Amino acid sequence: MRVALRPRSGFLVLCLCLSVATLLLQSLWVPLEMTRGEAAAAAGRSPEQSDDPRLHRLAVRLEALNTQVQRLSSKTRLNRNDFSLLLQSFRQDQQGLAHLVERELQKVSQRLDRLALHHHHHHQASTSTPHMYIGPYNSKGLNKKCEVPTDPAYPVCAEKVEFLRAWWQSDPCYAFYGVDGSTCSILVYLSQMEDFCPAQPGENHTAVPWHHKTPSYTKKAMIRDTLSPLYEVISNSSSPAVKFIQSRVERMSERWTWAGKKMKQSRIKTVTPQMKVLLYLGALVGSVGQRFEATIDRGGPLGELVQWADLSACLTILGHNLTFSTSQHQLHSLIGAAPGQGSCPIQRPLTFDLIYTDYHGLAHLHRAMGLAFQHYQILDSFGTEPAFNLASYAHIRGYKTLWGSWGLQPLQYMTMFPHTPDNSFLGFVSEEVVKKEVRDGGLKPESYKKDRIAVVYGKQEYMWQGKSEYVEVISKELEIHGTVYQPPGQTSSLPSFVKNHGLLSQENFLQLLRRAKVFVGLGFPYEGPAPFEAISLGCVFLQPRFDPPHSSHNNDFYKGKPTTRQITSQHPYAEQFIAKPYVWTVDMTNRTDIREAVKSILKTKGGRGASAYLQQSWGKRQGTPWTGHQSVTHSNPGPSCCRVKPFTPLEFTCLGMLERVRNYITHQNFCGKSVATWPPESALRVHLGPLGESCVDVCQHSSLVCEPAFFHHLNTPDIFSRLRLGCSSTVQEVSHLFPSYSPWGRLCGLQQEPLLFSCAGSDSSHRRLCPCRSHHE
Repeated sequence: MRVALRPRSGFLVLCLCLSVATLLLQSLWVPLEMTRGEAAAAAGRSPEQSDDPRLHRLAVRLEALNTQVQRLSSKTRLNRNDFSLLLQSFRQDQQGLAHLVERELQKVSQRLDRLALHHHHHHQASTSTPHMYIGPYNSKGLNKKCEVPTDPAYPVCAEKVEFLRAWWQSDPCYAFYGVDGSTCSILVYLSQMEDFCPAQPGENHTAVPWHHKTPSYTKKAMIRDTLSPLYEVISNSSSPAVKFIQSRVERMSERWTWAGKKMKQSRIKTVTPQMKVLLYLGALVGSVGQRFEATIDRGGPLGELVQWADLSACLTILGHNLTFSTSQHQLHSLIGAAPGQGSCPIQRPLTFDLIYTDYHGLAHLHRAMGLAFQHYQILDSFGTEPAFNLASYAHIRGYKTLWGSWGLQPLQYMTMFPHTPDNSFLGFVSEEVVKKEVRDGGLKPESYKKDRIAVVYGKQEYMWQGKSEYVEVISKELEIHGTVYQPPGQTSSLPSFVKNHGLLSQENFLQLLRRAKVFVGLGFPYEGPAPFEAISLGCVFLQPRFDPPHSSHNNDFYKGKPTTRQITSQHPYAEQFIAKPYVWTVDMTNRTDIREAVKSILKTKGGRGASAYLQQSWGKRQGTPWTGHQSVTHSNPGPSCCRVKPFTPLEFTCLGMLERVRNYITHQNFCGKSVATWPPESALRVHLGPLGESCVDVCQHSSLVCEPAFFHHLNTPDIFSRLRLGCSSTVQEVSHLFPSYSPWGRLCGLQQEPLLFSCAGSDSSHRRLCPCRSHHE
């Protein structure tokens, strides 16, 4: 390929190259903080003497080229022959020059590393730095002879030594820990820091300094009646996202403290140790965080921030000590990361008992901790099914996506809604407008009047595109209100019948919902918290049905999400478990269907949601002691004759979330390899599903819930005999469908990889063996 180059542009590029080359040459024989004269004097030579004949020839050659450039640059007019002559001259011996520069730069790089290492250890010896690991550098390491041991207990030692010989300079952390390229320094590092090699002769083998130590808890977590410790942690941040979190916590503080007092009065006296907890919001870090925060005041998604706010408030009320971070630099300091790119382990054991982060934060931890990286609690709004969780399996079976593949225990993924029992349902708290007084032992919503209006769920104009006819049908019965962000100077494209309030504060938005009869979904955003806030304020949520269902195969939003779920509506949880009279799902393209639904809503009185089943199922499944009345409803007779009562499912109240999180902390332990003992095995109910049905559906059809902690009880050959299944052969394989039975060939399959036990997995050729349990156990 030919590229046209103007002569003067070519000279500018050439001059730049020569300047860079000159600087490189200077670095070859003039060390840092030393002039050339000082370097020569230190070597016993005059400054004019060259260190090496090859360098002298290189310098002369470059000097000649520089003279030619200056001569040609002084000409007012350049001809083609001048330019060709210079290029021909510059190309001579260019390969030899390049190799020479490369070799000399490598030597200088090694020399500078040693100088820096020497300076580092000299500094370490003269100062005392808290929590700083002093590397095992030996000034005689380059001269000392060390042989790589052949110890069966350390089978990969030789392989690791060869790797570091070639790559120890790829990350400054190796030099920080004393590696200088010698076999001795590498062996010391691999024995003292990575535990891949045995201790050197004369040295005692001790546990690597970053190994997790069994915590010795000295204090019990006592339920607090204030959120002051949390305010102290987050009040100094200027981040818009953290400001949103603080505002939400302050707005709901009375409900949190009231729920804490109710827990104190409860008959269940679960005592948990007081833990040090790190909340690291990776989505708010760096350029990703800047883009996210830029949307907060423009109608961007806030669901994740809602979850972070409620989790931080919950942990504070439960009596734990929080550290809140949105800085990668601060994260490195908190965990004791070694300087560099994260190839090496951290310098000390983690000082935190629990870490909550997100997918972005998990990647930051992985890059900073090296071998010390373990798995932590992940806030994952849409869930991660086991088939996507194990990298090798996901790659082979076609489940590899941008997310997932971390090899966590599936219960470490904590979701906003209970999409699958394979993950942990963290949830959030449905916000209400509440009085400052406490009456009748609980917080009550303010009395309010319902107007004949509908509020549309969609804060940005693109969400309204193609929905005009749908909204217009609703406008025949109700006045339409919007809360759409309007950029300054831009003309609104919303229908003329819409009364747009612009982007409202959360307080004003809740006040608007108090007046509304209907909260109208447009199909996006998916599965957010706003419909629950509307329902808790006495609104009916009207949403579109998806036919065919949305999934990763046909929808850009879910494409790449680590789930096989089929999304049948904008909010399938609300559609299935709350349902009418609070949730109505319609065909958005059928005007008659929409009109009849709106008229039916306006005629509806009272009502109570169908969420008792789910509260028992998911609350109890996570150890929450739901007893008696399975929902919390607040009702005040208003002046409007026809309306539904405000309704809040218990699992989305402060009390429900406090009990759920307390039980997670008490019962979940992902640091060891022991088999789960909670819930007790006595609750197990074994079911054999039909072809193509997941264990979620199999258990649900029997009014039970799939319990992944029980899968190991089914993963034995005798389970097929107990179910009277004749197996022509029994195999043990890595598959998210096992244990299962295939009638074709009467093949019985057992699970080889526990991380792939899956309630969500299904296939048309397999009948799943499902571990179910009652909602009440």
